[in-house]
Amino acid sequence: MQVDGGCLCGFVRYEAEIDADRVAICHCNDCQVNSGAAFGLVAGVVDGAFTLLSGELKSFNKTAESGRIRKLSFCPNCGTRIHASTEDDPNAFFGLRVGTIRQRASLTPKVQVWCQSTLPWVPDIASIPKRDAQ
Repeated sequence: MQVDGGCLCGFVRYEAEIDADRVAICHCNDCQVNSGAAFGLVAGVVDGAFTLLSGELKSFNKTAESGRIRKLSFCPNCGTRIHASTEDDPNAFFGLRVGTIRQRASLTPKVQVWCQSTLPWVPDIASIPKRDAQ
């Protein structure tokens, strides 16, 4: 599936090809801290098919719970996380942050990973009262 998107401030714009069947909720501790939320939501990019259309990315290398060095890329202006990849392993998962994808409403997660780190209240999120706006 062809997608496009960018960061919160608009400096970074990209297009990519993703596998809509490889949209995952990641409950690892790194995703919790880095997203500032209970989990990360990523889409698998197909064969490195990611093209930066404008702006530039900064990156930070982090040793993940798996032991792999993950390159976390983000906008240097607003800090929006764009993707994560493993540079020394071209077959490793290249995860594009779903929140940055313009077509995100049509992407449904297919799997949850690193579930041993799931925050205890996440399974009950449907029971939390909802409001249409703050």
